[in-house]
Amino acid sequence: MVRNPHLTLVTGPSRSGKSRWAEHLADQSGLPVLYVATADADPNDAEWQARIQAHRQRRPPHWQTLEPPVDLVALCAQPPPQTCLLVDSLGTWVAQFLEMPDREWQFLQSQWVKTLMALTSPVILVAEEVGWGVVPAYPSGRLFRDRLGELVQTIGAQAGHVYLVTGGWVLNLTQLGQPLSNWDYRDSVPPA
Repeated sequence: MVRNPHLTLVTGPSRSGKSRWAEHLADQSGLPVLYVATADADPNDAEWQARIQAHRQRRPPHWQTLEPPVDLVALCAQPPPQTCLLVDSLGTWVAQFLEMPDREWQFLQSQWVKTLMALTSPVILVAEEVGWGVVPAYPSGRLFRDRLGELVQTIGAQAGHVYLVTGGWVLNLTQLGQPLSNWDYRDSVPPA
C-alpha cells in the first residue's frame, strides 16, 4: 500500500497527551500552522467550554485557527500553500455525521481519504482510540465507535507517520510496529 509521507496520525485515549504531541509536531514543521478545531463550543456545557479554552490557551498566538463548521474535504483539497494543517480531532468530526446513512458516510470517508493521500504539505490528524473499553450499550455509541475505528485504521494504513500516545508516552508505531494491511489471514489458511 502506498503511504503519504506528509500525513501523520496521532492517536490514543482521552487525556493521554495526543493533542500536545500533535502540537509539538506541528511546531517542529517550521511552517505556519493552521489549527482545525472540529469540536463545536456548546454554550450550555461549561465543562466542555473549559476543555476548548484550555486547548486555545495552549496554542501559540501566531497559529491560525478554524472552528466549526469546517468542510475538511474541501479544506484538504485546496490547503493553504506552505502550511501545516493540524486537525484536532477526528472523533468530534465523525460525531457530526452520525445521522448520515452508511452509504453517504462511506462515500464521504473515501473522498476525504483520497484527498488526504494527494496532499503534498504536512497534515497532522488527532484521533481518539474509542474501542479500548466496553462495547457501548446503545446503537449510536456503537456506530460512533465503529465509524471512528474504521476511519483511524484506514488513515493509519496510509499515513507516513503514526504515533500512539498513552499515559504521557509517545510510541512511533511506524518504527515499532507492522502495518496490519500487510497481513491477511487467508494467506495462512492451508488449502482444503
